[in-house]
Amino acid sequence: MIMAKVKGSVVSTSKNEKLIGYKFMIVQPIENNELVDRDFIAVDGVGAGIGETVLVATGSAARLGIDRADAPVDAAIVGIVDENQG
Repeated sequence: MIMAKVKGSVVSTSKNEKLIGYKFMIVQPIENNELVDRDFIAVDGVGAGIGETVLVATGSAARLGIDRADAPVDAAIVGIVDENQG
């Protein structure tokens, strides 16, 4: 699981039918309470907003996190962080 900050969204009007209804968000990983200088795209499974800190599942756990085991997903937002005590 990766902690990340939501930086923006990606609009895709043409996409795989298994991804219809899902938003794509641009996220920036956080390591040691610092933003890492790389972004990636994650499917939003929880309704995250820009600027929020989120938890991102990757690999096969990402597909399970959005209840779509057959979807072409390798990163999914599965939680919104309320408080980080690290």
